[in-house]
Amino acid sequence: MSTAPTLTTKHWLIIIIASIGFLFDTYELLMTPLVAAPAIAELLKLPPSNPIVTSWVGNLLTIAAVCGGVFGLLGGWLIDKFGRKTIMAASIFLYSAAPFCAAYATSLTTFIIFRSATFIGVCVEFVAAVTWLAEVFQDKKQKEKWLGITQAFASIGGVCVTVMSIWINGRLKEGGLPAFSLPTGLDGTVGSWRYLLMTGILPAIPIALLLPFVPESQVWREKKASGALKRPSFGGLFSPELRKVTLVTTILSACAYGIAFGALQVTVARVTPGLPELGPQAKAMAPMIAEAKALNTQLNDLPAGDPVRKELVGKIKENAIAQAPHKKVVDEMSSKVQFRQEMGGLVGRVLLAVLLIVGMSRVAMLKVFQVPALIILPVTYFMLFEKGGETFLWGYFLCGLVTVAQFSYFGEYLPKIFPLHLRGTGGSFATNVGGRMIGTCMATVNTSWLAPLLAGGIQNVRPSHVAMAAGYIATSMAVIALIVGFFLPEPKSEE
Repeated sequence: MSTAPTLTTKHWLIIIIASIGFLFDTYELLMTPLVAAPAIAELLKLPPSNPIVTSWVGNLLTIAAVCGGVFGLLGGWLIDKFGRKTIMAASIFLYSAAPFCAAYATSLTTFIIFRSATFIGVCVEFVAAVTWLAEVFQDKKQKEKWLGITQAFASIGGVCVTVMSIWINGRLKEGGLPAFSLPTGLDGTVGSWRYLLMTGILPAIPIALLLPFVPESQVWREKKASGALKRPSFGGLFSPELRKVTLVTTILSACAYGIAFGALQVTVARVTPGLPELGPQAKAMAPMIAEAKALNTQLNDLPAGDPVRKELVGKIKENAIAQAPHKKVVDEMSSKVQFRQEMGGLVGRVLLAVLLIVGMSRVAMLKVFQVPALIILPVTYFMLFEKGGETFLWGYFLCGLVTVAQFSYFGEYLPKIFPLHLRGTGGSFATNVGGRMIGTCMATVNTSWLAPLLAGGIQNVRPSHVAMAAGYIATSMAVIALIVGFFLPEPKSEE
């Protein structure tokens, strides 16, 4: 019985760097729902509840996702062309610097550019890191073990950004943070969103210190030096021997991201307020929300220099103060819902790591998560949402488990199924074209088309309609994924 080789210091450094990268992938992305609305409101000099702010939050998500998908696809080609470590380092420095720069934004255009750059860095880093890890370990068991374990840190990133946001808000209330020459809002204070964005620079510090001590992928470097490394090309992904796996992995990635964005991501903000235990808050806030909409409509109809605008903004602020006690209860429940999903995702990633160590076949392993998803997703959105309470929270926990585990699955599977010269390109195509460009569109399909269709008009949309749309989208994606999954080939190295 052969034993796995002992891990060297370089192996441990690579594991640490990859773990930091995966953790901050999620950290940087999940800043968006925390900073988008307050940042856009301040930059446009409008109340956060204004429909223009809400519209631009959606525009930001769409623009960033498209940029991440397009440039992430290019990044996959660069990974195969210039090396795994090189491009991974560049992508981490990009997504570290971009949010820090966004903290100093004084215009909406600048803010969107830097948030899009953050998405680009994250989209490239994920593919570069899993490709690098897959080639660093020569022992199969070690490779599978550490690919699973390091990706589990991605779920911790969501918890970290939430804790950091709470800490910053707490310190600001105590007046304990320096200004750092950050721009101020209309009230003369620095918004908490700017401080949160500044923390995006954190991953660059340990990465800069550790990178000089770790090597490039040896197998890639040797092939490159010998001239035996084939040139990467997108056309190569559609050669007769790779066409099937390219299409299958792209569709499966689109389905996983479709569930995440079309159902899980809209749940926290759009579905949670409709839970039965929040009925008293919803009833109390209904007339206030109607009043706020009317005031914002009047505000948007006035020219920029009209003196009446100041009076309307004052009334909108008074309305927000009146809503605050009820909104606090809703926000606390939203945080609880988000936490359950993050914990479910973490358990899913850990469970996948265990299955990888056990040595289950890759096709069978995917079914472990796909089959339960066919039951858990529709039951949660069509039945448990109406019950609310712990019943819904545990259902949502399981939704996070079966969905997020599939992200880690593809992180481990994709580097194995594509040849060396196309590992970055192939993994990036499946993840970015399928996931980031197609799958993320399901959020817009839900809130802008299907939920309004079910409600009989966008003005009639309630949380129950968004939940129903989430159920239809998630179930459809799960069915497609299960069917297409039967065409997924086993990696040659494991045959």
